[in-house]
Amino acid sequence: MPNRRNAIYTFIIICLLAGLLTGRAFFFSLSFILGTLLILALIWSWFAVARITVSRKTRTRRAQVGRTLGEAFQIRNKSFLPKLWLEVQDYSDLPGHKVSQVIPLLGGRATHRWYADTECIVRGEFTLGPMGISSGDPFGLFNKERRTSGGLHVIVYPQTLPVPRFDSPANMLSGGEPRRQRSHTITTNAAGVREYAPGDSFNRIHWASSARKDRLMVKEFEIDPLTDVWLLPDFSAHTLVEAPGLIHVNGDGAVLPRGSAIPQSTEEYTVVIAASLANYFVEQKRALGFTAYVPHREVYQPERGHRQLLHILETLAVARSKSVYTLAETMSLETPYMSRGTTVIAITASLDPEWIFELQVLAKKGMRPMAILLDPATFGGYGNVDDPRSMLRLGKIPTLTISYGDDLSAALSQNTI
Repeated sequence: MPNRRNAIYTFIIICLLAGLLTGRAFFFSLSFILGTLLILALIWSWFAVARITVSRKTRTRRAQVGRTLGEAFQIRNKSFLPKLWLEVQDYSDLPGHKVSQVIPLLGGRATHRWYADTECIVRGEFTLGPMGISSGDPFGLFNKERRTSGGLHVIVYPQTLPVPRFDSPANMLSGGEPRRQRSHTITTNAAGVREYAPGDSFNRIHWASSARKDRLMVKEFEIDPLTDVWLLPDFSAHTLVEAPGLIHVNGDGAVLPRGSAIPQSTEEYTVVIAASLANYFVEQKRALGFTAYVPHREVYQPERGHRQLLHILETLAVARSKSVYTLAETMSLETPYMSRGTTVIAITASLDPEWIFELQVLAKKGMRPMAILLDPATFGGYGNVDDPRSMLRLGKIPTLTISYGDDLSAALSQNTI
């Protein structure tokens, strides 16, 4: 388009010079016509993007790797004048999100709708929008673009893999000590009844007591005498191992996968393992806790239910291995508040023996530690996992060793050593 305008500018100048040199009115008339054409084309291009609105709606602001994110778009012409063509350009930073479209003709007071499904391939927090509307004159001399303000924020949870079984220390327990604490959820331990309060679920009403007292009474429950489970994924910058040439989303986000496989990064494996185990324990109706430095401190006290899983997945979606705290330091900071009998599962690629000593200390305090050790050599790093694995075996700490390329569903379901 600039080349076309420059050609007309040049031709106008030539016509004016020819008119001055020859004195013929034809060249002045031609210059006037071309100048008028430029002005009309500029006005047309301005009106082409005026009184146009674009709206987008997402089915949900939450998605997950491996699933699709659906969006509905609507562009409306509020003017009675038709638009010959419109180009809608999307400036979202979600990888693989392609919703830009060219609309050939939009009549006056007309509306155009379209839908788009995007497969989510990488975890993280992204912005959908803004969007740009561009159009021009029929001669292709001017092109105007107008951008919509703002955008929608969506979060893509990490992938969770099915875990048929998990040989954790908690599986070796027949139960735990009774805990005289009231539970907000229904458990197998009924503790008594109380008067109904607004907001109580109807399935908690104890009808026999209600009939006897002539008013609604609801059952109260105590926390299950099962031990809590804590996940401690390691996001220390010292233990991060990645294959060379990996591409990070937006330069500093998660690793962009090259296919369906998990990228060759200990960070990505840690995230998927933690997410899969969180999903497993929530499905088992266990009280699950979570603590990690991602790099900021995130702690979720043990709870049951899908809401706890969503909290953990949101944290793992944006987790990055940039923490200055090692796993041993994280344990020394966070584990003193954990109760006796708690199951602590550490996920790390660190070969530093300090965190193993911390697990041994936890075992002496009556906790039940477990280690999921990523072999850094298989991710392009250095070191041998035999020494830390031997130390863990001597400390009678159940351990799973994960290598790059392993089937995580099968690897997490195998027996510990």
